[in-house]
Amino acid sequence: MNKHKMITEKGVPSNSRVLMLFGQLEKLNRESMLVDPEIARQITAKILHLIQTQEKTRKEIVSKGSSGMEVILATLENTQDLQSILNILYILNELLTVGGGRRIGVFVSKGGTGILLQLVISASKESPPSEEVMLQLHSVLAKVGPKDRKFGVKARLNGALNVTVNLLKQNLQNYKLLLPCLLVLQVYSSNTVNAVSLGKNGVVELMFKIIGPYSKKNTSLLKVSLDTLGALLKSKTNAQRAVVHVPILLHIYQDWHRNDTRHRHILIRKGILGCLKNITNIKLGRKAFIDADGMRILYNTSTECLPVRTLDPLINTSSLIMRKCFPKNRLPLPTIKSVFHHQLLRVPAGGPVAQLYNQPLGMDDVVDESDNNEDAEAENDMENEVEEKDHHAGNDDIETDINNLRPKETHSRPFEELKIYERFFMELSEDFQVFNFDNPKKGVTATPAAPKSHRPIIVPTAQALPPKNPTAAPLQGECPHLAPVPALDLDTINITKDQDGCGDHTHSQTHPGAGLEQELVQGLERVALDGAGPQGGGGGGNKHNRQPPILAGGVAARLGGEGEEMLAEDWAEEEESSEEGVLHVPDTALLLPLHDPDLYVEMVKSTSSVPQFSEVAYPDYFGHVAPTSREHILERVYGVQRTKIFQDIERLIHPNDILDKVVYDLDIQRFEYDLVLNSDINSNHYHQWFYFEVSGMRVGAPYRFNIINCEKSNSQFNYGMQVLMYSVQEAISGRPRWVRTGTDICYYKNHFSRSSIAAGGQKGKSYYTMTFSMTFNHKDDVCYFAYHYPYTYSTLKMHLQKLEALRTPQTYLREDVLCETLGGNSCPLLTITAMPESTSNDQICQFRNRPLVFLSSRVHPGETNASWVMKGTLEFLMGSSPLAHSLREAYIFKIVPMLNPDGVVNGNHRCSLSGEDLNRQWQNPSPELHPTIYHTKSLLQYLAAIQRAPLVFCDYHGHSRKKNVFMYGCSLKETVWETNISATSCELHEDLGYRTLPKILSQMAPAFSMASCSFVVERSKEATARVVVWREIGVQRSYTMESTLCGCDQGKYKGLQIGTRELEEMGAQFCVALLRLKRLTSPLKLRNHAHLLDVESDLTETRCKGSSTPSTYLLEDEEASFMEEVDYSAESGDEPDNDPNTADPHDNHLSDSESNNHRDSLT
Repeated sequence: MNKHKMITEKGVPSNSRVLMLFGQLEKLNRESMLVDPEIARQITAKILHLIQTQEKTRKEIVSKGSSGMEVILATLENTQDLQSILNILYILNELLTVGGGRRIGVFVSKGGTGILLQLVISASKESPPSEEVMLQLHSVLAKVGPKDRKFGVKARLNGALNVTVNLLKQNLQNYKLLLPCLLVLQVYSSNTVNAVSLGKNGVVELMFKIIGPYSKKNTSLLKVSLDTLGALLKSKTNAQRAVVHVPILLHIYQDWHRNDTRHRHILIRKGILGCLKNITNIKLGRKAFIDADGMRILYNTSTECLPVRTLDPLINTSSLIMRKCFPKNRLPLPTIKSVFHHQLLRVPAGGPVAQLYNQPLGMDDVVDESDNNEDAEAENDMENEVEEKDHHAGNDDIETDINNLRPKETHSRPFEELKIYERFFMELSEDFQVFNFDNPKKGVTATPAAPKSHRPIIVPTAQALPPKNPTAAPLQGECPHLAPVPALDLDTINITKDQDGCGDHTHSQTHPGAGLEQELVQGLERVALDGAGPQGGGGGGNKHNRQPPILAGGVAARLGGEGEEMLAEDWAEEEESSEEGVLHVPDTALLLPLHDPDLYVEMVKSTSSVPQFSEVAYPDYFGHVAPTSREHILERVYGVQRTKIFQDIERLIHPNDILDKVVYDLDIQRFEYDLVLNSDINSNHYHQWFYFEVSGMRVGAPYRFNIINCEKSNSQFNYGMQVLMYSVQEAISGRPRWVRTGTDICYYKNHFSRSSIAAGGQKGKSYYTMTFSMTFNHKDDVCYFAYHYPYTYSTLKMHLQKLEALRTPQTYLREDVLCETLGGNSCPLLTITAMPESTSNDQICQFRNRPLVFLSSRVHPGETNASWVMKGTLEFLMGSSPLAHSLREAYIFKIVPMLNPDGVVNGNHRCSLSGEDLNRQWQNPSPELHPTIYHTKSLLQYLAAIQRAPLVFCDYHGHSRKKNVFMYGCSLKETVWETNISATSCELHEDLGYRTLPKILSQMAPAFSMASCSFVVERSKEATARVVVWREIGVQRSYTMESTLCGCDQGKYKGLQIGTRELEEMGAQFCVALLRLKRLTSPLKLRNHAHLLDVESDLTETRCKGSSTPSTYLLEDEEASFMEEVDYSAESGDEPDNDPNTADPHDNHLSDSESNNHRDSLT
């Protein structure tokens, strides 16, 4: 035994009595303890007395610098005297009972756990073992175990595991000894390997001998027994052994529910539910639960608990179990593929698109053949000691290879091949010798788009009338495919503005060959394009040319699915009517100077779509005026998600109350609709964007809409975001705008099974439901609902033409067609800068040598907010303000305002017509499959080749799971700091200028949050625009700018949902920030603004963490995912994706973040 020197903390008297006693004990340890054991007994008894009577004594023993704990442990290790051992165990119990984890941490660090476990082995060899020693030993171990990460391994290797089990079996009626043994057993069981071993030794069956029906006796023992059993049942092997006991657990739970009327034993009831939750993690357990009528039992008991707020933990756990056991339903679809198809001339060699094309005919891709909701079979439980491996909480997706992190200006294409892009940079060689400075507009020309064939536009009736022979309309409908409607030729319709500005009058004639006359109902019409009959809606079904749908209750839901330029066919009862109709057009010219309905129609005529869309939605035609009032983030209603979940469960328990059929028009007593979103074209997933129309609603009736095939695991709809609605009646009344609306909004996991094909190979996944309720205020109204403010490709083309008309003589604006998309639509490329003041050499030289800024947007069609930000940028750049003029003089702007026109036109959420995410194709884009990315990257490669790489590259995006506006950039140093890479300071040399622009934005843009920014490079993002432009083109300031779809939680707009006004403002402020960047990057200016580059303090305050899991091809956000502190997992019944048996088994306690995800309260 090493000699211990007593050291006292400053301020503690050296003549302290306890220190004197420890000195005597230390002296005995240096000598032989066998000489006089009575002395040790007396000394330890005195120390125990002092500890029991004086708190000061406890503090002295465990104070910093004191060796009291070492002396105690040394004495315990060396003594053979039973009474001395007991005294020391009493001392340890006293010391570790108070003082929290710090004292236990000291004990563990001094090797106390091993000494105690060895003492357990020694005591078990006595015949018979001392009951008091075993009692005190297990009492101390129960306190120490949860704080010692290696406790389970030590106990198993030491042999103490079996000692505790045998002690338990021999003392089932000795409740005094049973309790500490169960507490230790619970800690043992938190280790996966131990749990499997204990199950083999019959401990699971042993637990069922201890637990029992309601009793007022030994409730503490029952609580610990249930917790121990719950820990054991996390192993699937043990869960399989407990399947036969499911009816018993349900009976016990019912008994406690009936008798615990004063709710004093909630923890016991929760423990029973915890056991059921773990058993139902396996298929056999779920089957046993259903066979034992568990759904009805838990539903009834939970319903009775609803009025008592303190019983929420029971309700939540019951809900989770029921939803887990809820029989998986298939979506009401014959296939999950998009109802539209675009044949690719070249199919990718691998990936989801190739899988889609190689899928055998007739294969059921909606559900898998069997229920694979469990991860692995019981026999696959881990038997090896995985706890010995180091588990890092860091992000495995962060790039750790410094060579991969370094920017590489690679010119993979010969310059001769890139020279064809010189024509897009005429400004770099323009001499303006033939330019007429007296009439500058004649001097700037644009590359014209290829002429398109124009189709006549039509106005169908918008009011849906019931068919002459209506039939019943059940619930549960997929998004309908509505019948094509006879069209009215609008080439003969004359729309004129009233002199008083109150409305428009439209005169029409019936379309030749229509065979019927239709009434244009005042205020309810929409403009449409005449073409071939539509081949199905965008909503999710796959059958075409349906008969006019039934109308049982007065609602006709025309669901345009995800399409922006919506397919929303009308149908009407045939009736005689006047050949003239009146279409009231709100006069918004003063409020929307860039919007022209007639021009919009012309733009739509030249737009190509796969479904040959034949109608235009009213909001797109007449425009949107931002509301004058702020729209607050919706306050979360307590229990709203729980209510929705219980309604779903009620459908299963009482199936006769619900008509569960696929219909196309429905109205039941509860006015509830299940909607199915269409997949992206050439894809079988990506369900998020929606834009649909409803009409014929009953005023004041509450309607509920459920979008049932969402894929993301969480949404801002859980954190205050509302859907957007556009009311035609409101528009006619002078309020043409999208407004945030909806109540009882929530997002949760549902019971619709998601096939492994749709989940990227993962089995056992489910879809999610986004639900909201709505009450309509106007009779004969037509309303549109959208995920976010729509911004169509035709809107962009209209805005570009209007901007051209507003160009001032001092503005250089050129619009080229970069390329043609797979769908035959043009991709515009804009060049904006200031005209030179003259043709002098100095002026021309200054003009040509301006730094370039390259902007792009809308690579993801569902991120419409990116287009609104781009609109703000374009309007500012084309404005007449002094700041705008200075900005044009400072830079040459190259802008691709819509990188994915086909996706936007056809209503995709994420992909182009190739079925791929274009923002994952930048490393090696294909000119055949990804033309817009290929040619945009070529532009940048050309600039790099001629040594004119952009000063700033920024790709505008939208983020569905974070608030505020923020940026992602690229930094070698910050990426290394997020990992454990060892690198020298010279290897991490990096210009910090990449932080300047975000820092400027954080100081001037109220919606922008520097705290949300990240400059970490992740492997899953290596093919995105931001990373490729940084790494290959060598642009240091290469960014993704993300705008929230929800709202802000900081700054001026804190607590407000974001609108088009704020988004456009953000686009304008980005321009102003660029102007400030230009001024600050001057060497003279930079010295006065060093605080903008204070990267060290920024990192300390705002270290942005990356995604905890790498992205997959399936619906990941543009950047790192984000979860707000709301108990979402408990609400949705979302089980962890990982098998509990593969979790870190030596983690005996959860971190704060983990605990948040395992709370049992629904908010």
